[in-house]
Amino acid sequence: MDWSQEMRELERRQEFSVQMGGPDKIKRQHDNGKLTVRERVAGLVDSGSFVEVGALAGTAEYDEQGQLKNVVPSNVVIGRARLDNRPVVVIGDDFTVRGGANDGAVGDKMIFAEQMAFDLRVPMVRLVDGTGGGGSVKNIEKLGHTLLPKMKIWSWIARNLSHVPVVSLALGSVAGQGAARVSGSHYSVMVKDTSQLFIAGPPVVERIGQNFTKNELGGSKIHTRNGVVDDEVETEEQAFTAARRFLSYLPDCAQEVAPRGERPAHLPDQSWLRTAIPKDPRKVYKIRPIVESLFDPGSVMEIGKNWGKAIVSGLARIDGWPVVFVASNPYHYGGAWDRHTSEKFTRLVDLAELFRLPVVHLVDVPGFQIGIDAEKDGVMRAGVRALTAVSQATVPWFSLIMRKAFGVAAGGHQNSNRFNFRYAWPSAQWGSLPIEGGLDVAYRAEIEAAPDPQARRSEIEVRVRSLTSPLRSAEAFVIEDIIDPVETRARLVEFAELSAKFRQAREYSLGFRP
Repeated sequence: MDWSQEMRELERRQEFSVQMGGPDKIKRQHDNGKLTVRERVAGLVDSGSFVEVGALAGTAEYDEQGQLKNVVPSNVVIGRARLDNRPVVVIGDDFTVRGGANDGAVGDKMIFAEQMAFDLRVPMVRLVDGTGGGGSVKNIEKLGHTLLPKMKIWSWIARNLSHVPVVSLALGSVAGQGAARVSGSHYSVMVKDTSQLFIAGPPVVERIGQNFTKNELGGSKIHTRNGVVDDEVETEEQAFTAARRFLSYLPDCAQEVAPRGERPAHLPDQSWLRTAIPKDPRKVYKIRPIVESLFDPGSVMEIGKNWGKAIVSGLARIDGWPVVFVASNPYHYGGAWDRHTSEKFTRLVDLAELFRLPVVHLVDVPGFQIGIDAEKDGVMRAGVRALTAVSQATVPWFSLIMRKAFGVAAGGHQNSNRFNFRYAWPSAQWGSLPIEGGLDVAYRAEIEAAPDPQARRSEIEVRVRSLTSPLRSAEAFVIEDIIDPVETRARLVEFAELSAKFRQAREYSLGFRP
C-alpha cells in the first residue's frame, strides 16, 4: 500500500491547471497579440521564484462512477514570487478560461491574494485581463438566481492601498470590477491598442445608442489622458519593466523604509542651469532637462505623463535616496493648475505620505487655471483638495521657486505651518497675483485720471516692478535663501541626508480631502 495512485491523480490535476483554456483559446490569446497569464507571470517575476497558490481550484467534471473526467481551471492565477529579489504577491486573470467571468473560485482566490499581500506585508502586482470577478450572464442559469453586487473584495483592496504598494497592469479588455481593480492601485499601466478599460464595453454601450470600437470607447489614449490610468506602454514586456521600476523606489509595506539605491559616481554639468530660465517672462522653457539634471542620472521615473500636464511628476533619487518630485511645466497653461493637475498632485502627495518619501517641489506656478472652462470644470474643488493634502503632509519637503509663484495655487508650494527646506533662484518672482493681471485693477482710478493713461500705466509698472526683486523679499526674510542654480544639487543632497532619519515606519491614516 502506498500513495502512488493519489500522486498520479495530483499530477493529472496539475496538468489541467497549466493547460488553461486549452490550445484553441491559447492560440486566440496569442493571435490577439497577448501573452497567457502564465507567460505574464514568468515575464514579470524572477526566474523560478513563483510559488503558486490554489492551482487545483476549478470546475470539475465527473463520470457516472464519480471518476474525474476534466477540470476547467480557475481563471485566476495567484501566488508568491520574488521581483528583483524582493517578495511580491502576484494575481493574474486567465482570459483563456471564460474570459475572466466569475466562476471556478475566482472571487475567493482574489480575496485570498489580497489577504496574503496584506498579512505578509509585501507588494502586490495585478495582471488584469477580463471582468476580474464580475460574473457573467451564464451564471444566472447556472446558479438559478441572480447575485446582488457586493464587491466583497473591495474592503481588501481599500485596506491594501493604505498598507502595501499595489501595481495594476491592464493587459486586455477589462470592464466592471476588473476596471475598478486597475484604477484602485498606486500605479497603473495600459498597453497601447491591446488593452482597453470600460465601465461597460461596446455591446452594452450600444444599447444606449453609442457605437464605438473597443479602443474608441476605452483605449489607452482615453484613460491615460483623463487620469484613470497612470501610463501607457507599447508592449506587455514594457509594462512588466514599469512595474518593477515603480516598486524599486518603495518599501515592501508602509511599516518599512524605502531602500536606498546606488549613489551616482558622476554628475552632469550644472552650470547651464544659470541660463535655464529665460529673462523674458513671456518665454517658456523645458522643465524635463532641469529635472534630469538635478536628480541622480537615470533615476527619474515620470508618472502620468499624459494627464495633469501642468506638472511633471513621479519618482526619482537624490544621492541614492528615493523621493517624490513635482515640477511645474510652463508648456501647459503656463504652469497654471487645472483640475487634472490638482488631482495628480494630490495623488503624489498621498503616495509620499503613505511610504514616507520626501517631496521635492520645483515651482513655477502662475495660479489656478482661469476662465469659464476652468469654472465649469470645478478647478477650485480639486485645487482645495490639493492644498489640503499639502497642509496635512508630514514628510520632509523641499521647495525651489524657479520663476513664478502667484495666487492660491502657489500657496500650496509647501506646508507653511512646519519647517521645510525652501530656496529660490534669482529668476523667481511672486505675489498675490502677477503684475500684469493686477496693475489695471489696483491703479485704475489713477491711470484713468492721467492725461496719458498708457504712459502713467507704464510709469507705475516700472515703479512696482522695482520692488518685486526676490532680493528685496530676502531682505525681509520672506524667502530664506536665494541661491546660484549651480548650488541646487548640493542643497538637495543635504536635504536627502537630513531627511533620512524621518523615513521611519508608521501606521498610515489618511485625512479627509475636501
